[in-house]
Amino acid sequence: MTSGKPFPLNAWYPAAWGHEVGRALMARTICEKDIVLYRRADGAVAALEDACWHRLLPLSLGRLVGDQVMCGYHGLVFNSAGRCTFMPAQKTINPSACVRAFPVVEKHRLVWVWPGDPALADPALMPDFHWNDGVEWKGEGGTFVSLKCDWRLVVDNLMDLTHETYVHSGSIGHDGILDTPFDVTHSDNSATMTRWMIDIEPPPFWGAQLGKPGNVDRWQIVTFQAPAVVIGDVGVAPAGSGAPQGDRSQGVNGAFLAALAPETETSCHYFWNFVRTFRTDDDELTRNLQRAHVNDGKGVYDQDHVVLEAQQRAIDRNPRQPFYNLNIDAGALWARRMIDRLLAKEHGTAQAAE
Repeated sequence: MTSGKPFPLNAWYPAAWGHEVGRALMARTICEKDIVLYRRADGAVAALEDACWHRLLPLSLGRLVGDQVMCGYHGLVFNSAGRCTFMPAQKTINPSACVRAFPVVEKHRLVWVWPGDPALADPALMPDFHWNDGVEWKGEGGTFVSLKCDWRLVVDNLMDLTHETYVHSGSIGHDGILDTPFDVTHSDNSATMTRWMIDIEPPPFWGAQLGKPGNVDRWQIVTFQAPAVVIGDVGVAPAGSGAPQGDRSQGVNGAFLAALAPETETSCHYFWNFVRTFRTDDDELTRNLQRAHVNDGKGVYDQDHVVLEAQQRAIDRNPRQPFYNLNIDAGALWARRMIDRLLAKEHGTAQAAE
């Protein structure tokens, strides 16, 4: 099953936070597949094609009847496997009357769906997003629903943190990001960008979290998991306290989490969180950090939101490809190569992207 679109279908993508899905019908589009989500009485999440077999009215405009979905137009009823169980004014149900049921897994506080070939939907292929479980790492995030940009632009953004110096200059940006070399390593399905900034003045955000005077050693270790998850291991510790050698005990450690789902070729859903291992019982700090990232257009991620959507508008008006690349794009380029390889494999092309 292929789409010819710039996103692999045979992958697990986040569709919603677990707490968002309840005993009501919820519509979401993933990889241009319209899906209706709901939670059955036994707690399991169902994901069906959001179009009635009969006249294609979105099922999300209907209602739940027990664990089944009743179409809001003519009353056809579909169970959680997508099979029609009732048709109005007739006792015989057309055996072809069904809608697609998408494989779904609820893990790491998110509901994930597989928009591709259901025979390939192996839960063992789930991305590692355990930082989001709320066990060792604590934090509360959110979602940019229908962010108006190609999902790969978000990957580019997160894999090249030099933009912090300019986009987030009042919080996490610092010239040390520009002056410090970085390393990029990769495996078959992941790429990691590592940067250590030694003995620098802390940026405002991290200085406030550390709460100690003096220079710091700062780390940014960002890992892309193909096709659509990025984890950033970030933090600071007092300069010379041993963090580069593995002892972060005197510092503060956070992680930014991004699970992306293409919506269309030029829009996506961006499930984000910022979690930490320090002051994990401080609920007020959790709320403050959440607001620091998204807060009526003034948060760190709000700033990225503005840039990414402006970039997409410029691309639409100036559709030249490829982009020009700099040394700082090394991590993003490896991520793009992995996405291209998945697409090449899925589309059955003769060779994977180099």
